[in-house]
Amino acid sequence: MVDQGYALDLIDRLRMAIPEEITNANRVNSEVDRLLEQAREEAERILARAQEQATYLIEERELTHQAEEMSQEILRQARVEADGIRRGADDYAADALGKLEVEVMRTLNSIRLGLDLLDERRSDPAVEDSTDGEGALDELEESTGSEEPVGR
Repeated sequence: MVDQGYALDLIDRLRMAIPEEITNANRVNSEVDRLLEQAREEAERILARAQEQATYLIEERELTHQAEEMSQEILRQARVEADGIRRGADDYAADALGKLEVEVMRTLNSIRLGLDLLDERRSDPAVEDSTDGEGALDELEESTGSEEPVGR
C-alpha cells in the first residue's frame, strides 16, 4: 500500500513547509492589518481636515454675511447723517439768505429814497437854493431808520 518511508518523508516536508506557510500567511495578515490601519488613519485625517475646512468655510461665510450687514448699516447711518447735515446746511443757507434779503431790501429802499430826493432837487430849483443838502440827507436817514449810511 503506502510506502511508509515515503509517507514519513512527506509528513516531515509538510511539517517543515506548514510553519513557513503559516509564517508567510501571518506576515501577509500583519501587512494587511498594517495597511488597513494606515488607510483608516489617513481616512480619519482626511475626514478631520474636511470637517475643519467645512467649519472654516461656514465661519467665513458667516463673517462675510456679518460684514455685509455691518456695511449696510454703516451706509444707512451715513445717509441719515448726510441728510441731517444737508438739512442743517439748507436751514442755515435759508436763514442767511433771508437776512441778506432784508438787508438788500433796506439798502434798495435807501437807494430809492436817495434817487427820489435827487429827482426832487432836479425838478424843483427852489429846493436847491434853500438847503445845502444836509436836510435831504437827514430826511433820508430818518426814513431808512439808520444813523450810519448802509455799508459801513
